[in-house]
Amino acid sequence: MRLQDKVAVVTGAASGIGKEIAATYFREGAKVVIADLNQEGADATAKEFDPTGKRALGVAMDVTDEAQVDAGMAKAVSAFGGIDILVSNAGIQIVDPLDKFDFGKWKKLLAIHLDGAFLTTRAALREMYKQGRGGSIIYMGSVHSKEASPLKAPYVTAKHGLIGLAKVVAKEGAAHGVRANVICPGFVRTPLVEKQIPEQAKELGISEEDVVKKIMLKNTVDGEFTTVQDVAETALFFAAFPSNALTGQSVVVSHGWFMQ
Repeated sequence: MRLQDKVAVVTGAASGIGKEIAATYFREGAKVVIADLNQEGADATAKEFDPTGKRALGVAMDVTDEAQVDAGMAKAVSAFGGIDILVSNAGIQIVDPLDKFDFGKWKKLLAIHLDGAFLTTRAALREMYKQGRGGSIIYMGSVHSKEASPLKAPYVTAKHGLIGLAKVVAKEGAAHGVRANVICPGFVRTPLVEKQIPEQAKELGISEEDVVKKIMLKNTVDGEFTTVQDVAETALFFAAFPSNALTGQSVVVSHGWFMQ
């Protein structure tokens, strides 16, 4: 049990990558807070993990809403006695060329990825500093934290920004034993990615099969999607790491699509 009795808050955890991370943490002994925009989904996931409610809690959280974030983190502390791990995972994708990109959609995407990361980080740090037992903050970046693709200007901008935020958290948090890292997955076949396939096919004038083979998986070493399990195991590695040796670092999990 690598996370025995640790308290982990995972945003966007009612489905996809966030749910798999929360499930992995739960199996490793953590108490998990399923924070999600969808209260019903969060509650259902928490009940799925632990029907008794002793080690899993669903919390409604719009990560762009300061009051909701602070209230949700306070519920986590009230239920489980603190916060040891934050996984800032909530995110969306909107695909369009820059010259056609709607400003409102640009702001929405950046708010979820960057404002959400800031607000949840601030709330977690306040608790971690106060409790004095250190902690781990993990951001869900992307290979687009390292490089760019057409049609994804705000997403690429936001994911690059998370690396900068993690570096600052690593610098400021070190005195308090708080580490910060970024996981940068390649394409994971979640509903977020499934939605992109027809959108990109239409915008680029190619088949959906070609979007998968010639865009999404073109540069992998094996033509395989990254899995939610791949990402969750990396999140476990960072959360359980025993020292500051890796703080401020990002790791790409992409079947070789991007190599540093």
